[in-house]
Amino acid sequence: MFRTIKNYTAIILLILLASCGSKSAQQQQMMQPPPAVPVTVQTVTTGKATYYDQYPATVTALNQVELRPQVSGYITGIFFKDGNKVKKGQKLYSIDQQQYQANYQQALANVAVQQTNLVKAQKDADRYHELEKQDAIAKQQVDYADAALAAAQKQVEAAQANVRAVQTAVRYSTIYAPFDGTIGISQVKMGAPVSAGQTVLNTISSDNPVAVDIAVDQKLIYRFSQLKEQAGKGSDSTFRLVFSGDVYQYPGKIYLIDRAVNPQTGTIIVRLLFPNNKSMLKVGMTGTVRVLNHANNAVLIPYKAVTEQLGEFFVYVVNDSNKVSQREVALGTPIGTNIIVKDSLHEGEKIVIQGVQNLREGSAIKIDSSAMTNH
Repeated sequence: MFRTIKNYTAIILLILLASCGSKSAQQQQMMQPPPAVPVTVQTVTTGKATYYDQYPATVTALNQVELRPQVSGYITGIFFKDGNKVKKGQKLYSIDQQQYQANYQQALANVAVQQTNLVKAQKDADRYHELEKQDAIAKQQVDYADAALAAAQKQVEAAQANVRAVQTAVRYSTIYAPFDGTIGISQVKMGAPVSAGQTVLNTISSDNPVAVDIAVDQKLIYRFSQLKEQAGKGSDSTFRLVFSGDVYQYPGKIYLIDRAVNPQTGTIIVRLLFPNNKSMLKVGMTGTVRVLNHANNAVLIPYKAVTEQLGEFFVYVVNDSNKVSQREVALGTPIGTNIIVKDSLHEGEKIVIQGVQNLREGSAIKIDSSAMTNH
């Protein structure tokens, strides 16, 4: 019995010793740092880069106007085909002139009447002045004659002014093209009634060259001002227009920079000019303007080195202890499989370009020397 108890005690002691040894091993294992993550790194360098900045663009007309009648009446003539090119001064619409012609003839007749009255008043005044020299008429009668002459002259002037006004209405009953351009689809048909200043007859816009507007960050005003000064100095392909991947064959140039920055967006409108000899560009089209850019000290890194977290971008930078820290970067323009980084990285620093998916802040790394690259 005593021997049995002694054996049990020995077994229990052995179990306790084994348990303590296991816990000690586990604690030692937990205290050990995680193994270094194998990665490939690259040294940051700066150099020349050629790339395109891209801006959403809208095609617009340098000159565009809605055609509205300046007199009321009925459309009696349409002298163009919808969508055709028109020349400045070309006849486009006519409005019934019968009433305006009648008013014009009446105004001319009134001028003739007033001119006859003026002749009579002039003769009366001349005759009374002769009688005045002979003291054969009262001074008051002479004054009356002079006043009647002055009134007759004013009435002639008023009648002539009325003729000009009515003549203007006759002239406005025919609508002419105000400039060279393309006319749209007519909004009225033959015989339709139109109201002065109200009815839209059509729209005409200039079409060669056409304007293309882009919104540029106010920080780039100086750069675009320089590009404007350089415009016209030989062949230039700085500005290219792109529609769904297709590049428009003719390059553009800066026409103007708007007078003020939009305080809500911090951008300013830059207007470009593009030739449109084949009428391929239509007002209202949207696309992209590519602006050629040359950078002498650009930092270009592989895009695969960049990680994204909640819309922010980071790279892992290697420190002297072979550990990494996350650094937020501002991304620029992608060039192939690389991307430009702005202001965040410095020449000579090392970044992880492979193995980033296994890293976190402060991770120890094991650099694959055979795969280490210099940009």
